[in-house]
Amino acid sequence: MSDTTGQARRRADARRNEKALLDAAAAVFVASGVEAPVRDIAAAAGVGVGTVYRHFPNRADLVVAVYRHQVEACAEAGAGCLAASTTAYAALTGWIDQFVELLATKHGLAAALRADSAQFDALHAYFVDRLVPVCAELLDAARAAGEIRVDVDAYQLLRAVGNLCIGADTDPRYDARRLVGLLLAGLRARG
Repeated sequence: MSDTTGQARRRADARRNEKALLDAAAAVFVASGVEAPVRDIAAAAGVGVGTVYRHFPNRADLVVAVYRHQVEACAEAGAGCLAASTTAYAALTGWIDQFVELLATKHGLAAALRADSAQFDALHAYFVDRLVPVCAELLDAARAAGEIRVDVDAYQLLRAVGNLCIGADTDPRYDARRLVGLLLAGLRARG
C-alpha cells in the first residue's frame, strides 16, 4: 500500500469516526441535554474519551459541530426527498418533516450557544444560508408542478415552521407537527 493510499484511508476513517461521534453526540444531547458527560457521548460513538477531546477540545466546539452536522444532513436530504417522492409536494412535506426534526433536536444546542452571541449569530447565518436554498428548490419544483401556491417564499416558510416549533419540547399538549401539517396543507394550490 502506498503512503498516499494509507493517508487517504486514515482520512476516510477519521471522517467516519467524526460522523459517528457527531451522530452519537446529537442523540445523547437529545436524550440527556447538552451538558451530558463526555464519557456518555464517547460510549455511544464507540470511541474513547480521548478521541472526543482530540476532535473537540471543549464542549462548545462539540456543540457547534453537532449543530453544523445536523444542518448539513438536513440540507443534503432535500435532493433525496425530491428523487424519492412521487410528487414535488410530497418531497417538500417530507423535507419539512426532517426540518422539524432538526428544529426539535437543535433547540437545546441553540440555547447552549446563546451566551456567545457572535458564535450563535454565525451559526444562525449558516443555518439560513444552507437551508433556505434547499427549501426554495423544493418550493420551485412544487410550484412548477402546479401543486402549491405561487406566492410562497422559502425564508418565510422556514420562519413560519420554526415559529410553530417553539415550545414543542416543553409542552406535551402542543403538537407542532400537526400545526406544521396544517400550514403545509394551506400551501396547496386551489382549483
